[in-house]
Amino acid sequence: MSNTTTQNIPNKTGSEVIRNIAKNLSNLPGVYRMIAADGRVLYVGKAKNLKNRVSSYVTPASGKGWGLSTRIMRMVENTASMEIITTHSEVEALLLEATLIKQLKPHYNILLRDDKSYPYIFLGADHNFPQISKHRGTQTRKGEYFGPFASIGAMNETLALLQRAFLLRPCTDNIFHNRTRPCLQYQIKRCSAPCVGRISKEDYAQNMQQAQDFLHGKSREIQSKLQTQMQEYSANFDYENAAHCRDRIRALTQIQSENQDFTEGVVLDADVIGLYQASGYVCVQVFFFRGGNHYGNRAFFPANAQTNSAEEVLEAFVSQFYNTHQPPKQILLSHEVSPLLQEALSLSAEQKIDLLTPKRGAKQQLVQNAIENAQQALARHMAETQQTAALLEKLAKIFELPQPPQRIEIYDNSHIQGTHAVGAMVVATPEGFDKKSYRKFNFKCENLKPGDDYGMMHEMLTRRFVRMLEDPPPEEGSKPDLVLIDGGAGQLSTALKVLKELGINDIKLAGIAKGVDRNAGREEIFLPQRAPFRLPENDQALHFIQRLRDEAHRFAITSHRAKRSKAIQTSSLDEVPGIGAIRKKALINHFGSARDVEAASVEALQQVAGISQQMAQGIFDFFRG
Repeated sequence: MSNTTTQNIPNKTGSEVIRNIAKNLSNLPGVYRMIAADGRVLYVGKAKNLKNRVSSYVTPASGKGWGLSTRIMRMVENTASMEIITTHSEVEALLLEATLIKQLKPHYNILLRDDKSYPYIFLGADHNFPQISKHRGTQTRKGEYFGPFASIGAMNETLALLQRAFLLRPCTDNIFHNRTRPCLQYQIKRCSAPCVGRISKEDYAQNMQQAQDFLHGKSREIQSKLQTQMQEYSANFDYENAAHCRDRIRALTQIQSENQDFTEGVVLDADVIGLYQASGYVCVQVFFFRGGNHYGNRAFFPANAQTNSAEEVLEAFVSQFYNTHQPPKQILLSHEVSPLLQEALSLSAEQKIDLLTPKRGAKQQLVQNAIENAQQALARHMAETQQTAALLEKLAKIFELPQPPQRIEIYDNSHIQGTHAVGAMVVATPEGFDKKSYRKFNFKCENLKPGDDYGMMHEMLTRRFVRMLEDPPPEEGSKPDLVLIDGGAGQLSTALKVLKELGINDIKLAGIAKGVDRNAGREEIFLPQRAPFRLPENDQALHFIQRLRDEAHRFAITSHRAKRSKAIQTSSLDEVPGIGAIRKKALINHFGSARDVEAASVEALQQVAGISQQMAQGIFDFFRG
C-alpha cells in the first residue's frame, strides 16, 4: 500500500463531487470508498486504474461509459466524499477490497453474511497421549486441525466414527491426569484408556498416526494394514485383538460408504461452490471435501446482489469468504471468475490455489449437485422471506408504524429472587434473528434493589440507547424501528421514561404481557395512550410476536444460568492470596467444602499437601480479618 487520501467538496454531494475527485486521481491500481455526508461508507470498490474507474460513475451511458442502475445512481447522489488508497498491484487491491467490505459492510456492496467460525477436529501433538477434540476459533495449540465442517452435527458424527476406529482419548489433560480407572468411553469401545495404562505409548502413537493418515485421505492403506493385522492376531489365537481390528475396519468402512457417492476418485481436498439466481434472490451453496471425505454443506444468501450478474456475485462471494477462511488447494465453481482472484487467493494462502469451472465429467457433476442444492435452498428461503415480509406488514399495522420494521429489539431480564440478574436484548430483522447483535447486561447500578424488575429495565434501556446516541460501531448504533418489552403497563412506562430522559421520540415502544393465567395465546399488547388489547389466538402475527418474545426469554434464561453456574464454581478461596487452582482443589478435597476450610485451624491447614506453615497462617488470618 503506498498512499491514502480523503477528498471531498464542502456541502456538496453526488456527481459533482466524484467528477472533481476523479480529476486529481492517478492511473495507479487501488481501492476507493464512497462516503455519505454522515460518515457512513456507502461502497468499497477496487480498480486497476483508479482515475478511469472513478470517472466511470459520472460518464454518460453512451460512448465510452457504462450505464448506471437506479440503485447505483442513488449511491452516487449520496456520495459526499471519497477515500482513496493506492496499491502496488491489482491483486493487492482485490485483497484489500475484500478485507474492507468484511469490516465496513457498506450498504451498496454485495455482502456475505457469514460471521461464524467453522468447527474443526483437532489432533493434539503436545502430549505423550494426544487428545482428539472439537475446536473453534484461533488455531494456536500444537497439533493438526482438520476441517472446516459445515455444521457441528457433521463434525460430531465424524468425531464419533474416528473414536470408534482409532480409540483416541477425547478427555482434557486435567481429567486424563486424575483418572484412576477407565471411564465410560473405554467401556463402549471409543477409547483405549491410556489414562490408566491400558495401551502403550507406542501403540497409541500408531493409532494417532493412522487417524492422521485417514483424515489425509489414506483410508484404503489403513484398512489394508488393519486386515493384515487382524489375520495375524487370528493366526496366533489372539481373538480379542482380532475383534478390535474387525471393529475398527467396520467403522472405517462406514465412513467410506457414506462418502463414496460423492468423492470416489474425484476430489481429495476441495470446496465445491454452486450459485443459483431467481427473482432477484441469490443462493450460494458450498460443499466441503477434505481427505476425500464429505464434511457437509452450507447455503449462503448474499445481500445487495439483485442487479449483479452471477459471475459478479460469485467473485464477490469467493473473495469475502476466503478472506477469513483458509482455502483448500482446489475450488470448483459453477461460474467463471476473474483469473486475478486465483492469483489473489494463492498470494494470501501462500500456496497455489486452483479455481476451476469444470464443463464435463465427475467434477462437473459435483458442481451441478451444488447448483441443484442452491436452487432448492433458494426456493425455501424465498418462501420464508415472503412469509416474513407479510408478517412484518401486519406488525406495522398492529403497532401503528409507517412501514414494516427492519429492526426489532426485544428486551427481557432473568433472575432468581434478585440473584445473578441478567438483562437480555435480542434483535430480529427481515432475514431472521440477528444473533451477532444480541447483547446481555450485567447490572451495575449500586442503588438497584434485588428483584427490582423496573430498575433493571431502566438501567438496561438507558445503557443501550446512550450507546446508540454516542455513535458507536454500526451494529450497536443501529436504531430500532420497534422495541418490544416483555411486560405490561409498568415495564412500558419505564421504557417510555428512559426515552423521554434521553430525548428520543422516534422509536415505537410496546409491552407484551403474558395475560390471564400466563397462558400462551392470551397475551395483552400495551401501547402508549391506548387501552391494552389482544390478538386472536390463531393470528399468525400473534404467533410471530410470541416467537420474538420467547427468543428474548430463552437468551435471558441462558445468560442467567451461565452466570449462576459460574458463581457456583467460585468460592471464598478464590479471594485468598497465593491460592491457585491446585491448592484450592487440595484444600476442598481434604476438608470437603470451602466453609470447612474457613473454619479450620492453622494446624489442620498444614496437613494439606502443598500448604506450608506460612501459607496456613495466611489462610487462617484471611478468614478472620
